[in-house]
Amino acid sequence: MKNNKYKIVVLTDFNDSTKTILKSTVSLAKMIGGEIEVFHVMKPIDVIERENQLSSMRAINDEHIKMEKKMKRVIDPISNEYGVDIRNSFAFGNVKNELEDYIQANRPDIIVLGKRKAKRFKLLGDSITQFILNTFDGVVMIAAKNNALEPNKELSLGVMNSFQSAVDMKFADALLEHTKKPVKSFKIIKNAMVSNQTEKAADTETIDYVFEYNDKTMESISNYLMKSKVNLLCFERSQKNATNKENQHTLDINSMVNSVNVSLLVGSR
Repeated sequence: MKNNKYKIVVLTDFNDSTKTILKSTVSLAKMIGGEIEVFHVMKPIDVIERENQLSSMRAINDEHIKMEKKMKRVIDPISNEYGVDIRNSFAFGNVKNELEDYIQANRPDIIVLGKRKAKRFKLLGDSITQFILNTFDGVVMIAAKNNALEPNKELSLGVMNSFQSAVDMKFADALLEHTKKPVKSFKIIKNAMVSNQTEKAADTETIDYVFEYNDKTMESISNYLMKSKVNLLCFERSQKNATNKENQHTLDINSMVNSVNVSLLVGSR
């Protein structure tokens, strides 16, 4: 029998934010009907150092056992608390190569990454977030360290531009079923007589926050996201197709990740 659940893969280096990331992933999985696997890659140089071949094999075997215990120690409490099965696996090797092989073999629908404070994308000691966005065609969730999605609770959803353009994904209806109304829509325009306007959308289930583009725009949006208690912001992968309005300013994903303090759900390519 075919498994119709969405495949969600969490890529993590098991830092102090891993539990929060897993919690947000569990929340997403429960809303859309997803199954979760955690995948981790270790570079051999981090384990082997200057050991000879025999010692290197012993070091890798020891690290294999340690990592299995560590993953179990982090994952099991969350799995048990929310009644969700979370599989896990890991590999030794070149990080990008191992990730590419894993994605091709397992074909996930969604990849979850942790959001970093640094201006540059880094995960597992490499620029993995940008690598995933460049090479993976599916949906990517970039989970914030704070303000996690709460399993079994309604979602506070925000979108850049309209819901129809930002949430171009198969499970959009499932998200809406678990979302508080109205949905908050954030729009940036190039020219306006008045910035930071609030407008009620025609469907009455969306409220639009309109900002005029300037150097402080992203800071203002970040503040509004926190004030509105949004914990997931949907963002279209290719913003050039997000709207037909000539006056609307578009953003790149780097600007969003670096500026806002909530989790991002980036649409498929």
